[in-house]
Amino acid sequence: MSDSNDATRTDAVFTDAPLASRERGLVTSFGFVTLLSLLFLTFLDNTVISAVLANVQSELHSGISDLQWIVGGYSLAFASLMLTCGSLGDNFGRKKVMLVGAGIFCAGSVVCAVSTSSAELIIGRVVMGIGAAGSEPGTLSMIRHIYPERRRRARALGAWAAVSGLALAMGPVLGATLVGIWSWRAVFWFNLLFGSLTLVGAALFLPESSDPSRSRPDFAGFILASVTLGAATFATIQGETAGYMASNIVTLYVISVVALIGFVMVERTVKNPMLNLGFFRRRAFTGSTIVAFASYFSIFSIFFFVALYLEVVASVSPYDLALDFLPLLSGMVVASLFTGRWIGRVGTRVPMMSGCLIAALGVILTDALITPHAGISNVGWTMGIAGIGFGILVVPVTSSALTSLPAAHSGMAASTTNTSRELGAVAGVAILGSIVNGQLTVNLTNQLIAIGIPESYRAQIIAAVTTGSINAQEKGLSGKTSAAVQAIIDKVVAAAYQAFTHGLDFALGISFFLLIGSAALSYYTGTSERAVPFEEIQPTLASQL
Repeated sequence: MSDSNDATRTDAVFTDAPLASRERGLVTSFGFVTLLSLLFLTFLDNTVISAVLANVQSELHSGISDLQWIVGGYSLAFASLMLTCGSLGDNFGRKKVMLVGAGIFCAGSVVCAVSTSSAELIIGRVVMGIGAAGSEPGTLSMIRHIYPERRRRARALGAWAAVSGLALAMGPVLGATLVGIWSWRAVFWFNLLFGSLTLVGAALFLPESSDPSRSRPDFAGFILASVTLGAATFATIQGETAGYMASNIVTLYVISVVALIGFVMVERTVKNPMLNLGFFRRRAFTGSTIVAFASYFSIFSIFFFVALYLEVVASVSPYDLALDFLPLLSGMVVASLFTGRWIGRVGTRVPMMSGCLIAALGVILTDALITPHAGISNVGWTMGIAGIGFGILVVPVTSSALTSLPAAHSGMAASTTNTSRELGAVAGVAILGSIVNGQLTVNLTNQLIAIGIPESYRAQIIAAVTTGSINAQEKGLSGKTSAAVQAIIDKVVAAAYQAFTHGLDFALGISFFLLIGSAALSYYTGTSERAVPFEEIQPTLASQL
């Protein structure tokens, strides 16, 4: 009888265990899909707005500075608060902070969707950025807790990187489609619908996690970090139009430096710092942070400036532009999915270095082959190479940051890496944009002087080029002028395109050398052995810190 009962109990155990395992697997899968959905949404809004600016301008009568802040307001809030929100997640629970962030993101989407003025739209975009900063770090840090086993986590990080690349590339395409179906407001109603569904999924399927060793939040660190990043980011974006030597821009940079010094002093003395500066003694963590900044700086040089060149100089349609960028998108997605397993076998050094070198090759080839008549046959394959490189390097950057710190500090690791990415994107657009505009203006002025254009007309021509209206003016004048006047117009247009090309060469050249430097840094800071779970090296790390 006893044996029979034992057998029955044993059978019950073996019968129920697979069911419980399947249930846990389903919950894990749904939770991971929720994380990827939230990641897709927050990354999408970095680029989706670029496809609707013309419609916003015509309906809300927005000026150029308004449009810049409609784009930059989101990135400003995102970059300056992400580190703070990641640390708050470590303290109060990553799921709680993620849910609050997703709710704020949805609220900001509503504000944008019903906006009747540029100011209201900018406020809505800033609110969305705050929400994204709250929800974004959790998409990365919680992977560590959903997939504690190293190889599965590496594959999950590959999917994370693939979705982030997909979202960035899909932004302009999805935005243009929604505008064609309805209006620019459809973008923000889409955000609300998608965000609400993701919010419900996160509440149902994601586990809660936090750092049990931390109790008192580092409020001084929160404030100083936000001021440091916010002031520097604001100055970088605003300096593109105001000039980087303007007194208010210089003042903002000074405030940022002073706040940074205060932040370092606080973090070195406070009991529970939001950012343990001792972690930067680990080469893998420091190197991944720097490479994250450099890679997204370079990625956005492709996304924004090559796209701008193809639109303004090559006069491609939105659908042709999407086709031109399809190889870049495909390369990023496929390479990032493949790289997760590669890292699991060889460590991070070779993949991260290879990604930087392949991306650099794609960038420099794109710069060499792009022309006013370029299409997918000319630069599609070169941008595909760049996409493969970016797709490869994103995964080891993320993996290196997460596995170099304790699991309890995964929120800090994720938010630090993501802050570096977002700052790289902001700096790439703002700094390279300033360089492109500066090169464009100076080079075009010299060429206009060389072909004999009077000074009274130069400012009008430069304004037409920098606002992208030169194509419309050229088409409007075509066929209505004498041969002599048309010859002058052709020379002006050629000079404008040559100046634009000169600025683009300069920007892509900076991205190329930045990626080469990142490859060298990757060799120095990456690991060539198979990664081991952090728990096995925790005593060693604790003694080093």
